[in-house]
Amino acid sequence: MAGKDDRSDTILHKGLIPARQALQLVLEGAAPAAQEVVALDQAAGRVLAADLAARRTQPPFPASAMDGYAVRHEDIGSVPLTLAIIGEAAAGHPFKGTIGEGEAVRIFTGAPVPAGGDTIIIQENTEAQGGSVRILEGTGRGKFVRPAGLDFREGDVLLGAGTVLDAQSLSLAASMNHASLAVWRRPKVAVLATGDELVLPGETLREGQILASNTFGIRAIAAGAGADVLDLGIARDTLDDLITRIGRAFDEGADLVVTSGGASVGDHDLVKPAMEHFGFTFSFVKIAMRPGKPVMFGRAKIGGRERRFLGLAGNPVSSLVSSHIFMRPLVRLMGGHPADAVAPVPALLGEALPENDEREDYLRATLRRDGEGKLIATAFARQDSSMLATLSKADCLIIRPVHAPAAKAGESVPVVLLRHV
Repeated sequence: MAGKDDRSDTILHKGLIPARQALQLVLEGAAPAAQEVVALDQAAGRVLAADLAARRTQPPFPASAMDGYAVRHEDIGSVPLTLAIIGEAAAGHPFKGTIGEGEAVRIFTGAPVPAGGDTIIIQENTEAQGGSVRILEGTGRGKFVRPAGLDFREGDVLLGAGTVLDAQSLSLAASMNHASLAVWRRPKVAVLATGDELVLPGETLREGQILASNTFGIRAIAAGAGADVLDLGIARDTLDDLITRIGRAFDEGADLVVTSGGASVGDHDLVKPAMEHFGFTFSFVKIAMRPGKPVMFGRAKIGGRERRFLGLAGNPVSSLVSSHIFMRPLVRLMGGHPADAVAPVPALLGEALPENDEREDYLRATLRRDGEGKLIATAFARQDSSMLATLSKADCLIIRPVHAPAAKAGESVPVVLLRHV
């Protein structure tokens, strides 16, 4: 750990660094920490940690796909004809006997096809006549019979490691006879607001105080990315309070600590020395981006494993934009999600944009689809970083690289999606 008077040696990149380089540094080496086994009904949205093979064959027996009569195909060569009904088969209640010459079994969808039978005559093509059935129309051999293993067979690997478990894959896992699944552990993200001026919504504001809003959004983004979130509250502007609250995060197993406010490196910004107390080395402390210049990122080994830190600006828009750009992809990777899960997507400009300066811009914008289904992104006219209401209306962030030339309407630009359109 650096000395009290000069800790600049804890910063690897001391000047402004490009936003894309900063993202590379944030994501470098990020990977799931550990596996855990969870019940199937707790696995939605989780990421499968190992290949999953079927423990059974589906269907496990030849099954009827329709309501009707199970027959031997050789008995229906000439129709109409009459067969004797010797029993009934329903789902969960199979017929125990064997269909012989001139016989049929009343059968319902999902029921096992009785021994001796190989074809289903749907009930619309029959007439029941007491203990017999008249077959009015014939059909091909095996018609409306689902053979055993039609869907899959025992031992088939149907869900690969890295699968994000959605409704379809969870239903499949259940059909494969898995009551629990090995998934990657959710990363634990601790979120801390800093500043004597902050009070929680609903509290009485004194002169000079403001409402703490940033961490509500930061926690929501983290949870949406798949994290277990720990709220560390509001730290006062003292080194002791910061150290106490951050220490609690590591005591409770946090993989990532995210702070809002105090992210600059002036004499009154205490977040950096508080993190240095825990042995953190910083990859960078400021980024050539707008909004969100004062962003810090660091790493340290605590309790035998790596912990990460993101220090975000106190400006609400800056903190939320930085959370989308840096925290969300980091949390996704730490939870086992694919690396491209939050990658920018192309869109066409709805209106022209002027040339950009030396800081990469993330412009709040709306999205719509044109008649061909292409995304059209239109930036808000005012991009002041104090305007949280504008961010709440935005569907995406248009990325404007450093010194990007003026762009015309209809040109392709990369956008970071904030919501699906």
